[in-house]
Amino acid sequence: MGVSRLMDLLADSREVIRNDGVLLLQQLTKSNAAIQKIVAFENAFERLLDIITEEGNSDGGIVVEDCLLLLQNLLKNNNSNQNFFKEGSYIQRMKPWFEVGDDNCGWSAQKVTNLHLMLQLVRVLVSPTNPPGATSSCQKAMFHCGLLQQLCTILMATGVPADILTETINTVSEVIRGCQMNQDYFASVNAPSNPPRPAIVVLLMSMVNERQPFVLRCAVLYCFQCFLYKNQKGQGEIVSTLLPSTIDATGNSVSAGQLLCGGLFSTDSLSNWCAAVALAHALQENATLKEQLLRVQLATSIGNPPVSLLQQCTNILSQGDKIDRRGSKVQTRVGLLMLLCTWLSNCSIAVTHFLHNPANIPFLTGQIAENLGEEEQLVQGLCALLLGISIYYNDNSLENYRKEKLKQLIEKRIGRENFIEKLGFISKHELYSRAAQKPQPSFSSPDHMMFDHEFTKLVKELEGVISKAIYKSSEEDKKEEEVKKTLEQHDNIVTHYKKVIREQDQELEELKQRVNTLTSQNEQLQATVTQQVSQIQQHKDQYNLLKVQLGKDTQHHNSHSDTFQMNGIQVEEVSKLKEELEEWKNKHELLQGQLREKDSVIEKLKSSQLELGTTEQSSQTSKSGGLEHNNELQKELEMLRTQVQLQSAEISKLQLENQKLQVTNTSADPVLGDSGATAANSSELEGRLQQEIKELKSEVKALSEEKESLKQHLDSSSSTVAILQDEKSKLQQEVAESKKEQDDLLVLLADQDQKLSALKIKLKDLGVPVEDEDDIESGDQGDEDEDGDEEEQD
Repeated sequence: MGVSRLMDLLADSREVIRNDGVLLLQQLTKSNAAIQKIVAFENAFERLLDIITEEGNSDGGIVVEDCLLLLQNLLKNNNSNQNFFKEGSYIQRMKPWFEVGDDNCGWSAQKVTNLHLMLQLVRVLVSPTNPPGATSSCQKAMFHCGLLQQLCTILMATGVPADILTETINTVSEVIRGCQMNQDYFASVNAPSNPPRPAIVVLLMSMVNERQPFVLRCAVLYCFQCFLYKNQKGQGEIVSTLLPSTIDATGNSVSAGQLLCGGLFSTDSLSNWCAAVALAHALQENATLKEQLLRVQLATSIGNPPVSLLQQCTNILSQGDKIDRRGSKVQTRVGLLMLLCTWLSNCSIAVTHFLHNPANIPFLTGQIAENLGEEEQLVQGLCALLLGISIYYNDNSLENYRKEKLKQLIEKRIGRENFIEKLGFISKHELYSRAAQKPQPSFSSPDHMMFDHEFTKLVKELEGVISKAIYKSSEEDKKEEEVKKTLEQHDNIVTHYKKVIREQDQELEELKQRVNTLTSQNEQLQATVTQQVSQIQQHKDQYNLLKVQLGKDTQHHNSHSDTFQMNGIQVEEVSKLKEELEEWKNKHELLQGQLREKDSVIEKLKSSQLELGTTEQSSQTSKSGGLEHNNELQKELEMLRTQVQLQSAEISKLQLENQKLQVTNTSADPVLGDSGATAANSSELEGRLQQEIKELKSEVKALSEEKESLKQHLDSSSSTVAILQDEKSKLQQEVAESKKEQDDLLVLLADQDQKLSALKIKLKDLGVPVEDEDDIESGDQGDEDEDGDEEEQD
């Protein structure tokens, strides 16, 4: 009840009471989670945000500062209040706080303080110490409401005070940390320069510039680390700017990779350390990029061949104090050793490349074996870690640097106990414990900038396994390798089964989709079926209603007219059948006329053939063939006549049935005209009529089929007639030719007779006895008679 009364003070119209109420709640909510929850659920967020808006957001006075401090008390390290703040859509109301105009000159101290507190409030919601799920949801909400875009605008603006710019970089860093969507957006942000440059490149230029404030450089490094945190896509983009195939040959634009290499090999130790840590984050937990970075070649000086990036790092490491640098020389070596440890960890190919240089192992063993001061102990510990990584991740591909030989080298030159002791210098260092507390690099001075938060995780992971690996014998190593191989095989089997399970899951999803589609189609079909069933039922009901109405109409109207109304369809069909019968009669008469014409043509052919047969014996053979063909035609005609007779019989039968139908119609009229006629008689009459109509239709169909057959026979007979006519014309030509030959012979015989008679007359005149043909014939007959008499006498 007391907190509720205090919350009412925030709505008081008197500003003095309202402001004092804010200060009182500010003191009450410090380090008291119970009161924080009560205040938050008493609608404190809504009232405080309203006060900030009324006072002018970041341009407001000290009241805005007090409200922001109270909001920090309510949200910091309080997960339930943070969740309530996010779900209440209060993050969206924070966007107007960061709407800074183009004219950024003359920032008041109160405005700087207010904006600084506002940025800290955003960081409270997305702090890496919060639960990952709550942080991720707040990051997404800030992107969708445009808060991240507004922060990037301040980041790229000019005239912003250094402390606000530094805090803005830190805020953007935590808003994008581990959120792929926000990281992708940040990669697309360009600075307002000519030509436009990516915001990442501009920030890296500030990081490797030794004239920039130390706090700003630390903030840029933190931003770069957050951009690459769990962002393999961003890591690939950074490493690709170092690869030979993607380097800009024109040199017009500076890439992130070139800036990192420039900072790595500059004479400023802080730039060396920042560039080494940034490059190590680009390789963090990404074995593919570690292998690709081995391809990077650097031109050291004119005339000398290029060296790999790995070799150049070891060269600078081995030179040590020989290079004159600004700042701590230990810092450069620590940065390079952290880069090499991160690069070689969990990458056997990189270890092989490192061991391939014969100067590296002697340098490391020499550094570890020496007794140096306290500052150098950290370097000795990192060298021991690098040598331990070279043993643990060694694949024994180089004969001279196998695991067993390196262990023997440590035992002879350093000693196992001494090696483990030097390795323990790292985790015992004060700066190591500071860096392990939180991801943000926060150092009081550049000299304290030694360890990176992610590297402390790597040391914690590898320190124990390297210690065990040093004390293991060769047999244990073999057993461990066998175990690793079996584990790899098991992993391969597991990955194979995972792949199979994924494929099966995909198939199941596809089958589920198909089942869903089929069920939806089934539902649609069932709906259509139900609709059709309902429509059919409606039609049935309508039909029954019509039947009832027709039954009532038969009682009030004339039976004859009702009969025609009820049986109008049957009467129409009967009339159609009559018309079809008339057509069939006409067609039958036409066919009979055509047959008569064919008969007359055939008779004429017969008479002409008979006349030809009497005139000439030579044409008898052709005549006999024609007669045979004629006999065949006669047979076909007989068949056609029988078919026509059958058709005529069927037609007469149809006529009789038609007369019967007419009689039934006439007899049905008085029956239906009776007022007491029942619906049963009408239905029987309808059935009889429908049956008779069906019979008539079937008979008509049979007649149409017979008509087609008659047409076919007529076509065949017409073809035979045409053949006979051709033969007749040929015979007539032959007869005419024979007549002509006979006339010529008769003329020749007459000429010969005239010549013989003239010759006989001449012989008679000359006195030569010439016998006539009659005398010769008579003499021949007398001789024959005498011979016959003699034979009789004998």
